Amino acid sequence: MNSENNDKRNNGNNRRNNYQNRSQYKNRNNNGKNSNRNNRGNGKKYFNSNSKRNSNRINVNGKKYNKPIQKPKPSIKISFLGGLNEIGKNITLFECEDEIIVLDCGMAFPDGEMLGVDLVIPDFTYLIQNKDRVKAILLTHGHEDHIGGLPYLLTEMSAPIYGTPLTLGLVENKLKEHSLLQSTELITVQAGDKVKLGKMTAEFIHVNHSIPDAVAIALHTPAGTIVHTGDFKIDCTPISGGMIDLNRFARLGDEGVLALMSDSTNASREGYTPTEHTVYDSFKNLFQKAEKERIIIATFASNVNRVQQIINCAKKFGRKVAFSGRSMINYMKVANELGYIDIPENIIIDIDQIPQYTPQEIVLVTTGSQGEPMSALTRMAFSDHRKITVGTGDFIIISANPIPGNEKSVGNVVDELLKKGCRVVYESMYEVHVSGHACAEEHKIITSLVKPKYYIPVHGEQKHLRKSQDIAVSLGIDKKNTFIADIGTQLELNENFMKELPKVPAGKVFVDGFGVGDVGSIVLRDRKHLAQDGLIIIVASLDVYDGHVISGPDIVSRGFVYVRESEDLMKDIKSTALYVLDDCCDNNIHEWGVIKNRIKDDVSKVIFNKTGRSPMILPILMEV
Repeated sequence: MNSENNDKRNNGNNRRNNYQNRSQYKNRNNNGKNSNRNNRGNGKKYFNSNSKRNSNRINVNGKKYNKPIQKPKPSIKISFLGGLNEIGKNITLFECEDEIIVLDCGMAFPDGEMLGVDLVIPDFTYLIQNKDRVKAILLTHGHEDHIGGLPYLLTEMSAPIYGTPLTLGLVENKLKEHSLLQSTELITVQAGDKVKLGKMTAEFIHVNHSIPDAVAIALHTPAGTIVHTGDFKIDCTPISGGMIDLNRFARLGDEGVLALMSDSTNASREGYTPTEHTVYDSFKNLFQKAEKERIIIATFASNVNRVQQIINCAKKFGRKVAFSGRSMINYMKVANELGYIDIPENIIIDIDQIPQYTPQEIVLVTTGSQGEPMSALTRMAFSDHRKITVGTGDFIIISANPIPGNEKSVGNVVDELLKKGCRVVYESMYEVHVSGHACAEEHKIITSLVKPKYYIPVHGEQKHLRKSQDIAVSLGIDKKNTFIADIGTQLELNENFMKELPKVPAGKVFVDGFGVGDVGSIVLRDRKHLAQDGLIIIVASLDVYDGHVISGPDIVSRGFVYVRESEDLMKDIKSTALYVLDDCCDNNIHEWGVIKNRIKDDVSKVIFNKTGRSPMILPILMEV
């Protein structure tokens, strides 16, 4: 038995020894392979723990994987074609990897220097040059300074337009007027939607403003996320639509935002913008004061929430409501059709029905809060309205702030209304208006939530942009990471840098009647000259062969002096022009350009010496 056990033990030991020998042989071979691998290639080592290849390996649950190679993010270019160092005409271009997205396309109203101009639109030259790269036009809301330029752009190019229901409802009306609706693709979005547009994705975020359906836009690009606030304020108790989506702004900030482009219109005002509800209380007080008077309220046609409060007050005090002004009627029609305004039954009447009611039964809601020359309120003030005559017994409320540059026009309208015996209430007297734009503290909230790397103030004049920049810097953003742009500026943004590129074509294009761009600086200069100094026309007939004077010169004055009261001056002008014509004939000068310039020079000297004025001089020569 013992010998058998010993044999089994010896056999087991032999098997174990053989197994160990095989393992050692296998390890020896592996070590040899590893040794050769580590030492081959002219002494270079591979898979060494200190090698570059191993340093790019990560350990996950005990297993090693190669790290993914991080490609540098591309840059994004931002081109500003309007909305900077001015109020209105907002339009911005975003370019990433040969694709362009357009944000808003607005217009501006002409100032006092733009004589005869109906409206001002951006210069679309750069955009039209790159129209094949445009993926979409995004709209933040339905105010004219953000959508008013669309018809003029769409005559030159086409692109799908994305906007909220009310915004596109207003755009649709504009496109119908210009016969562009059938050829334009309008795509309705809601706040919270995301739309893939080529390599970029647009996200629409609900904000408060003075018109419903306003949105901010977060543009998710390969270069990073850019947040554009659009026009906004923080209203905790809005009339409609709910409070601004601060939660989404905060989440975007946590995810990382490359740049914040913030509306700066009210950045210079301290504190917070009051809620729209404060206006309702003021309206109630004023309606009580105007117990036996007709109430006329001028406000922005687009301020649907303000009109809603007027209607609510009218219902409370048993008054009927009529609308005056084409834009007011159009806005209310669209808002009513889309359900953005609640109009009680039998409260709205046509303006032609006003004489059927007593003054204390009427509220007339009209355009003209900015003193626009052709607006309904201005026509009433200057006795030029076809259907409404104002005077004693009218209680007029101007429920709007004058846009910078319009103060004088508004003041003139107020003066004329007062002269007619009207009682006039305007913004500075009572709380009959609150802004739709954020004040300083609201800017701090948005900027702190978004936490951008770069900060770019937009929408406003230089003083607004500077104040907005100061607020960002006070919150800890490095001033080097802020930038105040101008119209035509092109900015390149990258996660590692921000730099200014050469300017792109940009500026103002004037619309006068059906003419777009045919009124330029030279025409405006001539109009200004005519308005300030008048015109002298000198007409003469010359012999076709030798150039001597056959008849004339005859002198016509327009806007300069009254001819019958300035006969001596007219004789001096005539004799001077005749002398020039005879002298040119005697010296064989027959080039009309030369003759006209000599007449202008000599006559202008005579006029200036005698009157101190410099009217425009227009010689008209005819050959007989």
